[in-house]
Order: sequence, then structure tokens, then C-alpha cells
Amino acid sequence: MKKTITYMAICLLTTFLCYSDGFAQQILLTQKIYGTVKDSLTHETLGLITIKLKTEKDSLLKTTISKTDGRFSFENIEVLKYHLVLISIGYEAKVVVINLTDDKTTQDIGVIYLSKRSQNLNEVVVKSDRPIIKQKADRIVYDLQADPESKVNNVLGMIHKIPYLSVDANNTVLMKGNSSFKVLINGKPSGMLTNNLTEVLRSMPASSVLRIEVITIPPAKYDAEGMAGIINIITDRKINDGYKGTLNANEGFPPGQDIGGSFTAQQGKFGINSYGGLSSYNSPQANYSNKRVTTDTDATVLNQAGHNQSDSKNGYIGVELSYQIDTLNLLSGNINVNGNRYNGSSTQTSILTNSAGLLQGYDLDNTNNGNRSGIDAAINYQLGFRSMKNTLLTFSYEYSYFRSNAYNDEVINDPFNFTTPDYMQTDKEQSNEHTIQVDYTHPIGKVNMETGVKAILRNSNSNSGYNSIDSASNLFESVPAFGNVFRYIQDVFGIYNSYQFSLKKWNFSAGLRAEETYVDASFVSTGTNTIQNYFNVVPSIAINKSFDDNSSLSFGFAQRIRRPSIYRLNPFVNRSDPDFISSGNPNLQPVVMNNLQLGYSSGGGKKVSVFLGADETFFNNLELPVTNVNPVSQVTTTTYQNAGKGGGAGLNFNVNYSPAKVYNLSINGDIMQYFIKGTGDIATDKMDMLAGHVSLSNSFKFNEGWSSNLNFDFYSKQPRSIQVTANAFATSSLSVNKELIKNKLFLSAAVNNPFTKFRNSITETTGDDFIQTNDNQVYFRSFRCSINYNFGRLKSDIKKNRKGINNDDVSNGGEL
Repeated sequence: MKKTITYMAICLLTTFLCYSDGFAQQILLTQKIYGTVKDSLTHETLGLITIKLKTEKDSLLKTTISKTDGRFSFENIEVLKYHLVLISIGYEAKVVVINLTDDKTTQDIGVIYLSKRSQNLNEVVVKSDRPIIKQKADRIVYDLQADPESKVNNVLGMIHKIPYLSVDANNTVLMKGNSSFKVLINGKPSGMLTNNLTEVLRSMPASSVLRIEVITIPPAKYDAEGMAGIINIITDRKINDGYKGTLNANEGFPPGQDIGGSFTAQQGKFGINSYGGLSSYNSPQANYSNKRVTTDTDATVLNQAGHNQSDSKNGYIGVELSYQIDTLNLLSGNINVNGNRYNGSSTQTSILTNSAGLLQGYDLDNTNNGNRSGIDAAINYQLGFRSMKNTLLTFSYEYSYFRSNAYNDEVINDPFNFTTPDYMQTDKEQSNEHTIQVDYTHPIGKVNMETGVKAILRNSNSNSGYNSIDSASNLFESVPAFGNVFRYIQDVFGIYNSYQFSLKKWNFSAGLRAEETYVDASFVSTGTNTIQNYFNVVPSIAINKSFDDNSSLSFGFAQRIRRPSIYRLNPFVNRSDPDFISSGNPNLQPVVMNNLQLGYSSGGGKKVSVFLGADETFFNNLELPVTNVNPVSQVTTTTYQNAGKGGGAGLNFNVNYSPAKVYNLSINGDIMQYFIKGTGDIATDKMDMLAGHVSLSNSFKFNEGWSSNLNFDFYSKQPRSIQVTANAFATSSLSVNKELIKNKLFLSAAVNNPFTKFRNSITETTGDDFIQTNDNQVYFRSFRCSINYNFGRLKSDIKKNRKGINNDDVSNGGEL
């Protein structure tokens, strides 16, 4: 397989050289243009006006400042069509179209007037009106800035309004009902999103996000990982020389406090974009119960009851920097740091009985705590070519590091026929990875070609320990049989080639990606290891047809891969509950999924806009949690196996209705039909289930800056795996908002689920010879107040590389 990758790399290099024959072309005849800027009312000359020279495709070439007498000029420019962009505080931004000809060496633009009204010279006033939802060939784009609720909410609170996305009862973000997807921020991966997605989105102000892209048919340039697709969060980076920022503070009763913000600045060729947040999440004491009934010849009943509580603290910060060396060279980089600390406790009573009476019993006091932290840093260099417009060559490197520590302390009281002594468990994990990537973009006529190569080198390890108290010395001693040292190496080598072109109202995108994966898993404690080597060729195609009424129709096909994460591979056995233990499986294989998609969007600019998306998915070798009961020890064990085949069909829908300026109704939801059959240890299990959810968002706008939001969400019974289902639930919320300073300062107060203090989260697990029910009480009612503040003023777009590393090749986790 490595020979195949080498051969494809040679083909890529050959292609690059073939398209590079124009690098030495001569530069066209250069000219000089000049003009004067004046006030449209007083006709006074205007100095210190920022003037940008851009190509017809909006690429910045040069920037200058008008002199005190209003004059400006640009020299040594080619004979092309340009846009002059004039920006100044207190004046309307203006774009002037300039057509140069080769019969003049200098050209006088004349006087350009800045005012609140349109003038001559083909000037264009910049506008921002656009629909909330836009459909492209391979993705749905949700414009948060066009949604008034984004001014007073966090990003997590906006997710339920976005097509294909939802949030379950545990605040887990789902895409097409699936938690296996990748999340990027500004097109780049970040450990803070991989490891703390819910916490980061909860403390991230929605006002700091420009849009969210839900990429359901990822192009070949993206890694093949993520069964459902990719979520790309684009922060508000449209800035001008100066600074801009957002601040958000949120207090919940419960769960706790959130503080978040963003800051963007640019001065000349330097730009910075940053975001960060802190959060404290408290889960008050609540009751829970577990009941397991075995149905074999010696039937037993296990009953557990108790209460638990927990709290966590989270923090993250990300910084992106850019420096435009000149019009052809751009250097950028980013660094993200995140951390999490948690602790919890629980008390439970366990009783095991059969037809003869009590078999076993004990009380268990559990104390647990842990921490996680990570850092990732990347640098990108983008090279343009003067003789070949829109041709780009990008070199990227990224380093990522993550570690976690977990501790469990178990105290056994009042045991009956239960001999396990008090014990402690520890699990320490860490991973680091290096990524090198080269991307090349080149237009061939009306076709845009993209190609590139990538290497990801990962090294992970875990060290788990088990210490049991010695009855004689009353000291904890290590039990090597229950510990393990695990080392995991995964190298992924990829190459891709894709093409995009437009034909009138048709848009086409097609590509092919090849990935080879090498895995070496070593068990130091036992002296054994597992080696895997697999090769995948992943196609993708997306077609979009737009119509005169702004509606569009799209079709797509993509093949995706889910590689098992270290959480599912780690053989560490979690014994925090002696009757229910769980572990990973280092022999898991990747899952290949095929997805067909059809979408329709009615477009924007109407009272009613509609989006419909239909999907069909099919797969083999799906990795699933498999649960069994040991008839001898009466212990329930859960691990992961490649034990499922089948698929699903779904319909996603989104409707926005605005009958008047003071009211808007948004309906977002999905209906999914799952059909999965078990293999191996669960060959007799199958899932044939219809599930769905719907979210209704009502927005009211009143006078003097007052507004209100009334939301309802309903989730039907949901599958967690082929053996596990979760009960249905409904949520409601009401918020009242006040705009204190126009477009700057907002206050909001909200109540969630005012009529229900607790919710019972019930999951049911079934097997050939047992039924298990877990009933967890969740604090449901909460109150929230928040303040959002926007500040700053800017005048030019920050620069970013059009290419960069996006490691979307590791599963986000989840049951299905």
C-alpha cells in the first residue's frame, strides 16, 4: 500500500509541475492610476482615507492613504479590471470599479465623493442582507449574524435551530442524530473542541460567530473521518484596521457561571483573532437507580439506588495571527490551549437476589476527580503567483498534545457475601501528534483544481493502576493483574485531488481521497502487541442546481471513515461500580460508511423559507458497545466490538416563517429510520426503530429594544446503540431581552423548563438473557441571566490562508 501512496505522490508532483509552466510568464504592461477624494456635500477634500486596490475576485493587492489634499495614486499595476475600496469613519464605504486599457500609461480616476448616497463611477454600496440559511452543493450555511437571537445567546443555545444539528438531554451535540462528526474552528482543528465541545460552545458568545457550516458531503480536501460529516464554526473575522471584540457573562441557577469573549484587531499587514472562555458547571445532588433482571435458569435481580453530584471547571483560549508579507506571500499561525478539572461523589446501595432470597449486598461510597488539558499550535505559509491569478501553494505544520488524569476512590461498607476490599483506580493518558500538509490550488479555465498530500503521526499511551487495601496492614497495595500500560502509534498518510466548476446555474464538485493507516498497539504489561495496516480510497461528489427564484436543489454522495478513538481502544477497565465494569478494545477496526443525500432550499427573501434534506446511509462492521452479564460473577461488562451492519434513512427539515417584522417562527427537526443487525456476540440483536426530534423557536420583537424568545423541543425515544435506548423528553424555555445600547449592550433573563424541577433520564439495555434499566434524575429547571457587550471599530478584512491543516480523521465519539 505504501507503494500506492508513493505512486500517487509522484503523480501529484507531475501535475504540479505541468501547471507550473506559467510561473515564468512576463508581467503585463504596468500603469499608474490616481484620483481625489472629496465630501459629497461640502466638496472639501478628504485626507487619511483608507483606499484599497483589489482584484475583480476581491484579492487585496495594495493599500494607500489619501493625502491632506485628498489625492491618492497606485503605480506599477497591470492592465486588468480592479475594485477601489474606500473606507473612512463617518462615511459610507464605497467600491469603485476600474477598467484599465493598454492605450494609456496613466489614468485619472477623477473625483470620488464619499457620502450616504450612491454616486457615479460604477460605485457599489456594501450590503449585508442575506438569508439565515443558505444551501451549497456540499453543505448548509447558517448565518448567525442574521439571527437576532445570536445577540443574547451562546453558541450551544443556537445549535437546535440549525439544520442537521440537535442537542440531547445531556447537552451532547448531535449531527443527523449521530455524535460521530468532526468540529473545526475557522477551518482548523482544535483540541479544545474535540475534548470539551459542550463546555466551549456554552461559554462562546453567539455574537462572536459569523456563521456555522454543516458540511454533510465533505470534499476530498478534508480527511475522511467523521461518519455524519463536519461542523465548521466561522468566527466573526470581517474586520477593519483597528479592533473589535465581544464579551459575554452568564449566570445560571444551576448550573453555574460562563464567561466568554473574542477580540480581533488589525494594523496594516498584521492581524490577530482571539477567543476564550471560562465556565463552571455544577450538577446538584440527585437520585439514581439501576435494575438488572437476568432471565437464565438461575434468574437474579440486581437493584442499586443512591445519589450523586458533580462539578467541573473549564477554560480555553485560542489565538490566530497573520502577517501579509506582500500581495503574494501570507504567513499565519494559531495556538489553542484548553483545560478541564472535575470532581464528584456518589453513594449507593446494591442488593442482588434470586428466588431463594438475598445473594449479595453492600454499600459503596465513591469519590472521583480528574483533569484534562491540551495545546495545539500550527503555522501556515501561503504562496501566490503574479502570473497565475488564484493559484496558491500552501505549506502547513501542526503540533497537538493532550493529557488526562482520572482517579476513583471506592469505600465498601456493610458487605454481605461481598469480599472485594476498598480500592483505588487511576488512569493516566497522553497523546501527541505531528501533521505536515501541502496543498495546491490552480484554475484550469473554468475548472478549479485542488490537490494535496498529508501525513499525521500520532503517539498515545495510557497507564492504569489498581490499588486494593490490605486487611493486615490497612495500607493500599498495587494489584498488577488489574493494571495495564498501553502504547498506541497511528500514522495516517493521505493524498487527494478534487475539481469544482460552474455551468450557468449548475455547480459541480467531485474528488477522490486515498488514505493509508498504520497502527501499532503495544501492551507493555503483557508483552503483546497488535499491528494493523489498511488502505481506503474515498470518493465524494456534490451537485447543486439553482433556480431563478433563489431556490436550489442539491445531490451528493460521500464515503466516510470512522477510526476508533483512544477512548474506545484503551483496555483500561473502569471498576468504579463493581457490578458494572467497562473497557475499550484495542483490536477495533475502522468503519466505512456510504451516504447519499438530496436537498432542497426555497431560498431567502420571502416570508417563508424551507429547507428539506433526505439521506440514506449504509455500512458494515460498525463499532458498537456490547454488553453482557457473566452468569458466574453476576457482573455486567461493556466493551466495544465491530458488531453491526445496516444503515438508516432520514429526513431533515427547517422552516422559517416571518409574517411580520415583530415575529418569526423557526421549526427545525429530523425523522430517522434505523435498521441495524448485530453480528458476533450480539448476532441475535437488531434495531428497527423510528426516531426524531423537532424544535420550535418563536421570536418576538417589541419597541424600545425589547424582545423575547419562546422555545419548545421534543425528542422521541432515541437509540444509543443496538442494545440501548433512551426515553423521550421535552424541553421549554422563555427569555426576555433588552438592547440597552444599539448593537452594543444586551441584557437577557431566561427560565428553562419552569414546570419540571427534575427529569428522569431512563436508558434500557437488553441482551439475550438480561434486561437492565438505568434511571438517573437530572436537575431540569434552571434560571439564567446574561450580559453581552460588543465594542470596537475596524476598516479592513483580516487575512487568512485559504488552505491549512484540518485533522478531521479521528472519531468524535458517541454511541452510534
